Amino acid sequence: MEKAKLMVLDHPLIQHKLTHIRDKRTGPKEFRELVEELALLMAYEVTRDLPLQEVEVETPVAPAKGRTIAGKKLAVVPILRAGLGMVNGILKLIPTAKVGHIGIYRDPETLQAVDYYCKLPEDIEERDIILVDPMLATGVSAVASIKFLKEKGARSIKLVCLIAAPEGIEAVSKAHPEVEIFVGAVDECLNEHAYIVPGLGDAGDRLYGTK
Repeated sequence: MEKAKLMVLDHPLIQHKLTHIRDKRTGPKEFRELVEELALLMAYEVTRDLPLQEVEVETPVAPAKGRTIAGKKLAVVPILRAGLGMVNGILKLIPTAKVGHIGIYRDPETLQAVDYYCKLPEDIEERDIILVDPMLATGVSAVASIKFLKEKGARSIKLVCLIAAPEGIEAVSKAHPEVEIFVGAVDECLNEHAYIVPGLGDAGDRLYGTK
């Protein structure tokens, strides 16, 4: 695994909010709010390398030189369903980004990825993609989603997850070594049910109050 492709975001606010979403006493409403806030905070780091161009504006006092983003096209693509919880936070920071959706679930028997839905912007090949999913466990869904995006013409993909297991990081890095992975925390391992330990449980169920 190329360590340079993994970035653990240890900002105090991110770590503070991660602790609260781990807590089993945190209900769906607060959980949704925290996931959205975490996605916004993480998006600051994910977009750190966006190119800038110099422009001139007129302030109320005098002309001033400034810098704006140089026409970079972005797309946010959540892996359904849990990834939906991260979209609005990123859109608050980047409201002009287009949004695609990939539906993939992990077969509970085989633990293999099964795709059931995909809707992407028509110009996906021209956009830098931020692929989001709260949990990177086995990596099966992320690996399959990245492969699917590449087949659709995607050239630049960053994966953003709140919590990851070493097994998932290794799987993505092995299958797609060029993809940067941004996480809030790397946990210990996966258990026999492929849940991240200590993790936070099932992110989708906690977001939407289901079991």
